[in-house]
Amino acid sequence: MPTRILPAVGDADAVRSITTLLSQLPDAEPVAPVVDSTQLIDTLARLAAESVDELPEVVVVHERIGPVPALELIREVALRFPAVGVILVTSDASPGLFQAAMDYGARGLVALPLSYEELASRVQAVAQWSVGVRRHLGTGGDVFTGVGGTVVTVCGAKGGVGTTLTAIQLALAAQASGRGTALVDMDLQTGDIASFLDVQFRRSVVDLAAVTDISPRVLADAVFRHDTGVALLLAPAEGERGEDVTDRATRQIVSALRSRYEVVVIDCGAQLGGAGAAAVEMADTALLVTTPDVVAVRGAKRTVRMWDRLQIRKAEETTIVVNRHSRATEIQPPLIQKITGTAVAATTIPAHFKELQGVVDAGRVHELEAKSTVKQALWGLAGELGLVKTVEGKGGRGRGDRGAVSLRRRKDGKEGGP
Repeated sequence: MPTRILPAVGDADAVRSITTLLSQLPDAEPVAPVVDSTQLIDTLARLAAESVDELPEVVVVHERIGPVPALELIREVALRFPAVGVILVTSDASPGLFQAAMDYGARGLVALPLSYEELASRVQAVAQWSVGVRRHLGTGGDVFTGVGGTVVTVCGAKGGVGTTLTAIQLALAAQASGRGTALVDMDLQTGDIASFLDVQFRRSVVDLAAVTDISPRVLADAVFRHDTGVALLLAPAEGERGEDVTDRATRQIVSALRSRYEVVVIDCGAQLGGAGAAAVEMADTALLVTTPDVVAVRGAKRTVRMWDRLQIRKAEETTIVVNRHSRATEIQPPLIQKITGTAVAATTIPAHFKELQGVVDAGRVHELEAKSTVKQALWGLAGELGLVKTVEGKGGRGRGDRGAVSLRRRKDGKEGGP
């Protein structure tokens, strides 16, 4: 059986030299090369959607592939397509890079300038490994094939502004609309998602921190399936264990979740360490929750400036969510936007804690009544962020958009205000 080899090379000269050598290998079947990391992931996702058997046995990644760094790209391929063996082609054949490549999921490394013997040996070994993995996986039904879900991080300007409640309700709205959703508690020392949802589960995000290859089964063992259908990845019961979750581990965990779920909501809390920073940096949407008071808004401004200094995220790439909003407060969303330099969500969350007190005290916030103005606002926010699945042919709105509709009516004066 011929070995299908997919070159991922951005440089035209390198493409010619690599494809020429690959075509000379015995039983090799080089396929059309891809020129960047995005094209590689899209190509593999399309093939995997048809069948795992359609995936190439070997992917050859050039060190200057771009725009994603080669090692990060290798990590993503290894996580999402574990039956594909990756070979890194690099001018640096030092032991340090070799070890790093192996840690990121590569199955081999070939030094530049290319040698026919070395390339042939590596391709043959990696191809045999790939065939063995596919035989072990059988039909491949347990292999990641998703094209990549949406990751949303929820951070607090300070403690007590409603970060966890916001994250939970966004996840519930996405799940209720028919999207597979994971909710992650990355507030590693003081995370409360388990308490808010009346959950007792011994596994946590720490159990994935030391795993170098997060397979679907390993991930499934670490998450808790809540009654609502949301998959929960909880913070550790012992806060000191949170130090085991490094930024590298976080990137691996978020990539694995992104590959398996359509929506991934991450509660980062108010104190941002390395793990939370990595999550915010990877997120498609980064939310910063604040209340309309001087202390919280100052906290939001400090956080935004810190993210910018550390090159985690620019202010204009961050969205402020205003919680406990009232028209009577002096600080309104436009002023918060001016102070922080961020975008501000059009949907604000009303100051109606009495609606929440019962379910919060009972640890059952998922049972918050549908008529609650707070729930309607938060589910409307989910609709604004595009986290809910719309229904074709029904006005473009899905179940999760009801809150947004209700809010719009209130703003237009067609329903009584909160």
